[in-house]
Amino acid sequence: MPILSFSSNDIDVITGKKRRTIRKLWKSPLKKGDRLYCYWNLVSKEKMKIFEAIVTDVEDISFDDIIGNDEIAHDEGFANSDEMLKEFKKMYGGRVNPSDKFQIIYFEKLDIDDWKGDKIDEKSMITKRADILFDSGKFDKSTMCYDAALRIDPNDVYLLNKQGDNLSRLGQFDDAIKCYDRALSVEPDNEYILNNKAIALLNAGDLEGALKASTIAYNYSPSSPIVLYWRGFILEVLGEYDKALRVYDKLIVIDGENPEVWNARGNLLTDMGRLEEAIESFDKAVEVCLDDSEMDADAINRMGNAYIDLGKLDEALECFNTAISLEKNNIDFLLNKGVVLMELGKFEEAVDSFNKVLLRSPDNEDAFFLKEECLDNF
Repeated sequence: MPILSFSSNDIDVITGKKRRTIRKLWKSPLKKGDRLYCYWNLVSKEKMKIFEAIVTDVEDISFDDIIGNDEIAHDEGFANSDEMLKEFKKMYGGRVNPSDKFQIIYFEKLDIDDWKGDKIDEKSMITKRADILFDSGKFDKSTMCYDAALRIDPNDVYLLNKQGDNLSRLGQFDDAIKCYDRALSVEPDNEYILNNKAIALLNAGDLEGALKASTIAYNYSPSSPIVLYWRGFILEVLGEYDKALRVYDKLIVIDGENPEVWNARGNLLTDMGRLEEAIESFDKAVEVCLDDSEMDADAINRMGNAYIDLGKLDEALECFNTAISLEKNNIDFLLNKGVVLMELGKFEEAVDSFNKVLLRSPDNEDAFFLKEECLDNF
């Protein structure tokens, strides 16, 4: 029973794009018609059967002929022969000699009904791998897995929604919207997918379409926190500030322990020029954080800006110091701190703040000219 092991990163294998592999010649060489049992990570605890296949052709080749052969490397999915060589040395523990014999094995995946060994839930296996890749931010690879799973079940709402999310993160908003529409053709009242569609439309620049999708989601689920959050944001982008505020106020009643809700309300109130109320929202956002890791540095920075507009410089400085403690290399925060220190007449400390900016961004003109102004006042 010939067994092949692939790396779980070798996504082209399960998508069907890759139908060949190169392996060291076994004592019993493979031949056309042999059945293959293919696994991921065969010698690890993550071992998983992925499919059975039939060998369709075999070519014998020496390792000497593989070395430096970019054409073979490209066919194997590598950028170049050096990358392929590193993989082979890793695969065989560095024990590869130019005279070693290899086989190029061509194979065709078998339909699961034709397997002789244990059968698996192929869709579940591919979906699990797609979700892992999605969660780790490897969206280019996860989209291939979601496509492969959808070929097995084209109307799976979960897969269509996840593929939509995946394509959105790749900036392919039109394709993402098509996925959401396919999912909604199966579940037209799914408020989460409607909301995701609204976000994709917003990112695609279709503001009216985004509001329309959000309205449908809201009508189905008027108390959903995620629907309300994005509805408020969409209304804010459209300049419908009063309507957006009413949405955020409703959301606070439902999800008042969520700091993001208070931050969103504070940002809106800042844009509306209602600075005292904005500061109250930002303060509440800090209050409901369970720990520092939940604190939103950008929101605290905006609270500092609101204090500047109110002429409360000491409070603004405290905000900027807090924001910098969370993101010590943020140039905007350091600049804002420097400006407040200038206004307070603390020019030497301001220069120190501007120097930190210039250390990270030597061409920053704002920091350069503000520093020069400080030096003139020493």
